[in-house]
Amino acid sequence: MVNGTSSLLVGWLLDLLLGDPVWLPHPVVAFGKVIAFGEHHLNKEHYRKTKGAIMAVLLIIATYAIGLVINRHLPIVNCIIVFYCLAGTTLIREVRAVFLALDRGLDEGRRQVARIVGRDTSGLSAQEVRTAALETLAENLSDGVIAPLFWFAVLGVPGMLAYKMVNTLDSMIGYKTERYRDFGCWAAHIDDIANYIPARLTALLMVTAAGRPRLMGFVWQNGRKHASPNSGYPEAALAGILDCRFGGPHYYFGEMFDKPYIGMNERPLTTADMRTAVRINRTAEALMLAVVCCWLVVKSIL
Repeated sequence: MVNGTSSLLVGWLLDLLLGDPVWLPHPVVAFGKVIAFGEHHLNKEHYRKTKGAIMAVLLIIATYAIGLVINRHLPIVNCIIVFYCLAGTTLIREVRAVFLALDRGLDEGRRQVARIVGRDTSGLSAQEVRTAALETLAENLSDGVIAPLFWFAVLGVPGMLAYKMVNTLDSMIGYKTERYRDFGCWAAHIDDIANYIPARLTALLMVTAAGRPRLMGFVWQNGRKHASPNSGYPEAALAGILDCRFGGPHYYFGEMFDKPYIGMNERPLTTADMRTAVRINRTAEALMLAVVCCWLVVKSIL
């Protein structure tokens, strides 16, 4: 497991320094193409829920198997897999870009935030653009950083890679819209299970990073309000840290979804709030990395 620790640290450093360069092919893009192909051919006529379930389970198993082969026969590639599976630097860059674009104009801010959120951004106000960006920063700290590190600790590189397939499936077909409600049902539920512990761990790491562990009471009270069983917890943690309000009605694929509000203070969000949120993200990420590395070292000794 010392080799696993080395792979983890090298992969994390690569993400810290490079993020996701646009010129570099990314396996998640390949995941997306496979999912889109399957959805196009299977999400029709009868037995949509069954076909969606079979597709999701087979893709996750196949991805885990590929990870096992890489881990056994090409261990030198493990650090590259870790690099691909972490998205902390790219996420922060994108959120910073939203705030900078908004400074140049509302339309530009809307276009920029559309890169990282699934909701319709064409009618968002400046406040709603900032809110969407910070909600995504909190939620994707869990999905893009803490959860992959958690599954690395539990199942190594194969588990980390399989988690990315789980998350990609959910991001593409795990919606409660007419088109995806049945076909993406299993993908959404599997993602809920895979993120149950990481989402709550993310919230704990965030309030610890802020030096305000007492906010966990606020997190437990407000995190459960979210329609997702997991997303509300990191969002509630950031709302508590910033003393702001997240949630509210949004359009997804032309359908209105009225999300419960998380937090009470409907104050204007600022660039300073973004900087605070980024600092919390980075600190929480560093804490999780330290915990996982310690766990791997202890595990190798036992």
